Amino acid sequence: MTPIYLDNNATTAIAPEVLEEMLPYLKELYGNPSSMHTFGGQLGVKVREARAKVAALLGAEPEEIVFTSCGTESDNTAIMSALETYPQKRHVITTRVEHPAVYNFCKHLARKGYRVTYLPVDSKGKLNMEAFYKALDDDTVIVSIMYANNETGVIFPIEEIGTLLRERGILFHTDAVQAVGKIPIDLKKLPVDMLSLSGHKLHAPKGVGALYVRKGTRFYPYIIGGHQEHGRRAGTENTASLIALGKACELAAENLEAEVPYLTRLRDKLEQALLDLCPDPRVNGDTEHRLPNTTNISFEYVEGEAILLRLDEYGICASSGSACTSGSLEPSHVLRAMGVPFTAMHGSVRFSLSRYNTEEEIDKVIEVLPSIIKELRSLSPYGREKLVAEKISQCAASST
Repeated sequence: MTPIYLDNNATTAIAPEVLEEMLPYLKELYGNPSSMHTFGGQLGVKVREARAKVAALLGAEPEEIVFTSCGTESDNTAIMSALETYPQKRHVITTRVEHPAVYNFCKHLARKGYRVTYLPVDSKGKLNMEAFYKALDDDTVIVSIMYANNETGVIFPIEEIGTLLRERGILFHTDAVQAVGKIPIDLKKLPVDMLSLSGHKLHAPKGVGALYVRKGTRFYPYIIGGHQEHGRRAGTENTASLIALGKACELAAENLEAEVPYLTRLRDKLEQALLDLCPDPRVNGDTEHRLPNTTNISFEYVEGEAILLRLDEYGICASSGSACTSGSLEPSHVLRAMGVPFTAMHGSVRFSLSRYNTEEEIDKVIEVLPSIIKELRSLSPYGREKLVAEKISQCAASST
């Protein structure tokens, strides 16, 4: 059975063009790009080309790109760099809906004695800007706010936030792991000091990422050792994957204009059909300002894990939230922060699409999911109570 893969915010398939680009550097071209000899030196040229392609997608300069192993490393590096370069300041601001790469790292900092403010969001997952303004003070060293939420797809007002922080002289980092390659980003116009991305979210392999560091931003390396990345990130380069990331960014730039309306149409078709055909559904998150590929829908009185297991029987892959927290039985911290009702929180499913998804795949989900929801509701004690209440209400209405 060929899977219908709708979990692209967790990871993406490696694009065929990306795989073809990287394979020679896993086989015959295996030299170290830092070597003096020609065999290794030719890889150094390819790494520079990859850096330029990543920069081009972001509207950045090649020298502003630092290659890393993943989005998590990029996030941790950005925050730690700020703390190391401004040690007299002890206040970090983030949000209650960040990815664990930032959210849990800030918890770690709080245990180390730093003061951390977690900004609230409203019922649509939108940032409480009044709380943001009030949180800023002279002790604030860095603000780290995601570009787009990985569970709901909600896009944050990065330009507005960055403009205010630049006026205050406070560093601004954004985790753009879910946004890069899905929506246009131009760092020539956006007042962002540091930005994180991860290769496996845009059809490159796992284990490679990048951190944008604006020219002139004071920076302290998180991994210390050799001279790689101009002294900003030690460790022998993962050459094949860096070249793959460059190719993936090049493809993203080429496809973005056509991909955004295509994914928006497929997402909206899926979402509207499920809202029409399933009992008690609700969309989690702002439906106006979100990624074109993401919808998060709760089905009340049903367990999300049960939905995912039943979908899996049909070869349909989705998720109940962040892949980095899927091993936990705790409800999503993102949905909790949004105040999603308990009856809906546990029944949330995230569908995240890519350019490889087809209309036929969406039609298949629409065909099977409504019956799955209705069946699971009839088995759930909460669902049975709801059904009985509905029947009593119907009978009362018909008798009047």
